[in-house]
Amino acid sequence: MQSEPTPAERAARQSELVQALATCLPADALLYQPEDTTPYECDGLTAYRQRPLLVCLPQTEEQVRAILQTCHRLRAPVVARGAGTGLSGGALPHPMGVTLSLARFNRIVQIDPLARTARVQCGVRNLAISEAAARHGLYYAPDPSSQIACSIGGNIAENSGGVHCLKYGLTLHNVLRVRGYTVQGEPVEFGSEALDTPGLDLLAAVIGSEGMLAVTLEATVRLIPKPQTARCIMASFADVRDAGNAVAAVIGEGIIPAGLEMMDGPMTRAVEDFVHAGYDLAAAAILLCESDGTSEEVEEEIARMGQVLRAAGATAIAVSQSEEERLRFWSGRKNAFPASGRISPDYMCMDSTIPRKRLADILLAIAEMEKKYGLRCCNVFHAGDGNLHPLILFDANDADQLQRAEAFGADILETSVAMGGTITGEHGVGVEKLNSMCVQFSPAERAQMLALKHAFDPEGLLNPGKLIPTLSRCAEYGKMLVRGGRLAHPELPRF
Repeated sequence: MQSEPTPAERAARQSELVQALATCLPADALLYQPEDTTPYECDGLTAYRQRPLLVCLPQTEEQVRAILQTCHRLRAPVVARGAGTGLSGGALPHPMGVTLSLARFNRIVQIDPLARTARVQCGVRNLAISEAAARHGLYYAPDPSSQIACSIGGNIAENSGGVHCLKYGLTLHNVLRVRGYTVQGEPVEFGSEALDTPGLDLLAAVIGSEGMLAVTLEATVRLIPKPQTARCIMASFADVRDAGNAVAAVIGEGIIPAGLEMMDGPMTRAVEDFVHAGYDLAAAAILLCESDGTSEEVEEEIARMGQVLRAAGATAIAVSQSEEERLRFWSGRKNAFPASGRISPDYMCMDSTIPRKRLADILLAIAEMEKKYGLRCCNVFHAGDGNLHPLILFDANDADQLQRAEAFGADILETSVAMGGTITGEHGVGVEKLNSMCVQFSPAERAQMLALKHAFDPEGLLNPGKLIPTLSRCAEYGKMLVRGGRLAHPELPRF
């Protein structure tokens, strides 16, 4: 394994890069003093930190191209960064590299109401797209909980979802075109605003590639008409198994809600104390089920969902009677993460995805893990597509708690895979889930991923050390599991 750079090595490399990049950028766009670079040392996963050697803040495409060409010539790693709201360490700086902040690329280039598209720069906030399109009666469907702050470039890197993606799809299903630069500084474009794309269609490979293949500077996204009306059901359940079964029953009935979310008791109590959304604190779990469309469509679907939920064991059902009440129901779900921050010094948000029929099984397994690792966990997730977001509560200042939290998280991911799921749904792998990639994917599969990476970036300079683990890392992780007796699913490891 490569040794950590010494302070002298870092200082020499920093001096070399600052001198070279000073020809590409004005002085105020090149940050290298500790007080200036420290804010970039992590993204939303604060348990892992690394201060970058320097941070570039370009304003033009020409500057981006010059930065990439310079870094490529000097063999300097480059980590592109958007709003920094990611939750898997995907924007964690490289200790000997450059952090490329794209925050200044925040312009909405064009809204085309006839084509129902928006052309936006990578630093545009998710919610800003819908705000700009609202006067045309349109909006951008993917709505991560961080949509007030997260940028479209980061959404593309992670293939972000949101509470309304069950019906309207993830970022992948709502982006038509991505334009940017390779690590060599060459312009590249994926997808098309036309009905077909000339050549190989690599758009799906780039969306969710976590900044490993190219630097995104602009995207064309799909807009959809705002529904005439929307209403939300809040259903309470005395048992998490009943709630999990209710999710499968709703989908099994042929109903695709605009949103179908689940929160367990600890999560609803934390949220209710924070935003006062009107949640049932006596419930073991609650479901939020939304219907949108015309008034007639919504009334019919709400009635059908209500019948299914009652038959599945709902102990109480409340239906929003106004837009204000609907938004209040959702305010709790949207504020689950900050609510958790009020009751714990730190939290680690996991992101596995499992078959809907196993929702109750994974929740019961997580409850046993709480006892095993001696840590609390609040659960909130996109129940309709089985995307879990367990929030493990811990104190990062306590090294032992951090270690237990990491083991807890890995156990959740590996149990999810054993239940037929996957280790990530929308937050990405980053550095957080590297070890779990060893469990889910075989060496041959990981080699194919690495081959695609090398086709774009032969030197491995763009966001290195993320997403795809090395063979040596996987081998060491396998030995660690055996030594620690934590090989809970011996049929899974593929090291």
